[in-house]
Amino acid sequence: MSDVRRTDVVLLLVALVWGSSYLSAQTATAALPVLLVLFARYALSALACLGVVASRRRGTRRWTREELRAGVPLGVTQAAVLVVETYGVTHTSAANAGLIISLTIVLTPLLDRGGRRGPLPVSFFAATGVCVLAVGLLMSGNGFHAPRLGDLLMLGAALIRAAHVALVGRFTTGRAIRPLHLTTVQTLVGTALFLPTAAHDLPALVHADPATWAQLLHLALLCSVFAFLAQTWAVQRTSASRAGLLLGTEPVWAVAVGVALGGDHLSPLTGLGAALMVAGTYWGQAVERAHRSAREPRPSSVHPLDPDKLDPDKLDPDKDSACPTTPTTPTTPSTTLTTT
Repeated sequence: MSDVRRTDVVLLLVALVWGSSYLSAQTATAALPVLLVLFARYALSALACLGVVASRRRGTRRWTREELRAGVPLGVTQAAVLVVETYGVTHTSAANAGLIISLTIVLTPLLDRGGRRGPLPVSFFAATGVCVLAVGLLMSGNGFHAPRLGDLLMLGAALIRAAHVALVGRFTTGRAIRPLHLTTVQTLVGTALFLPTAAHDLPALVHADPATWAQLLHLALLCSVFAFLAQTWAVQRTSASRAGLLLGTEPVWAVAVGVALGGDHLSPLTGLGAALMVAGTYWGQAVERAHRSAREPRPSSVHPLDPDKLDPDKLDPDKDSACPTTPTTPTTPSTTLTTT
């Protein structure tokens, strides 16, 4: 296998892992309380991240003041994303969750005033309109009716994640912040936040069956730590645009996993909504990327969550974050411990 194809396979694997996170979260929360699942996911991710940091050279172990100043508030906003997202996925299908959360891609440029100059073109708002229509179709199920609670929560999670992504850019752009160290701080903050709420349920975690632990390990180690490290490796070996395109297949994988393994069913209306969501997010991403390239000189520092300017030293620490990535955030399409 050539280096190019190997890199593409790794990026697709990252997108697949992130896409599978919604069904994993849904399965885990069927056996354990939501807040306990979030505590376990954060704690396991934090231990893994600390292990990776400790395995590096002695001179790289210390956290800088900037990493701590950014990591603490971003850890709080990331935890807010995951609370709403995880509660949402318990009340809707894994396929819908993965599709609706991808609205982050078109919502983020609307909130990220510092990431562009000049108004967005009309075509971007047209793409956003396509995504809004797609959400309506996804919420309709087999016919138009009152939206399900889970779909509304996922819509809220997409809005919160977009705000989180914009804050990541504001706190990290132009600063010497290492993604792994920032992510580790975020996981420690999340662990501390969820410990008090999950403490009384810890015996249930200890007695959880192997299948539930497998889901928790999948969320923490594969969807978080592995995805971050694999993404970092792959982005060094391909173009940013190609990486963004491949990572942007996350909602497609979410649907595929939900239908194949989770028993989700797409009616004609929800199938049309899924197609429109994927098309709208790709269209919006392409319009925003072209607008930014035309209006701005190439910056010396790279926006950590910009799929067109992915850099191994400025990657999205979120999805949904390496250690946490929604994927997500790259919020990339990646959004960070995103991404459930």
